[in-house]
Amino acid sequence: MLEEKILTDYKEAMKNKDSLRSGILSFLRAQFMNLVLEKKKNKLDDADCMSVIRKLIKQHQDSIEQFTKGSRLDLVDKEAKEMEILKSYLPKELGPDEVKKLIEEAISLTGAAGMKDMGKVMKEVMSKAAGACDNKLVSDLIRQKLTD
Repeated sequence: MLEEKILTDYKEAMKNKDSLRSGILSFLRAQFMNLVLEKKKNKLDDADCMSVIRKLIKQHQDSIEQFTKGSRLDLVDKEAKEMEILKSYLPKELGPDEVKKLIEEAISLTGAAGMKDMGKVMKEVMSKAAGACDNKLVSDLIRQKLTD
């Protein structure tokens, strides 16, 4: 399980006195605890863990954008390093060509004819991609394909 791997890596980072890695993994574990309490579960499954990681990556991307605008390159560097650590726990992302292929398959499978069928196509693509692609990219590509 992903949660256990992160705990193991956190312990390893603490032993190695890797403050950057241990700090971000500690924060990630706290976010997992919050979700456990929110969902009233004992343990999170990998899908829940990945959704938390994606949310944190998005926050880091937003922070990098803001720090870049504010000319705080020292903070941009720190955020980028933390984001890379988080990304290492996600599956390898699919490229745009692979996503387009999945969209083609989903459209033919669902018989989608227009924008009203976007939800069906999106659901099909996301179930096949299993979290290995960016939702916004998928949404934009589906929208583009269905309006052609």
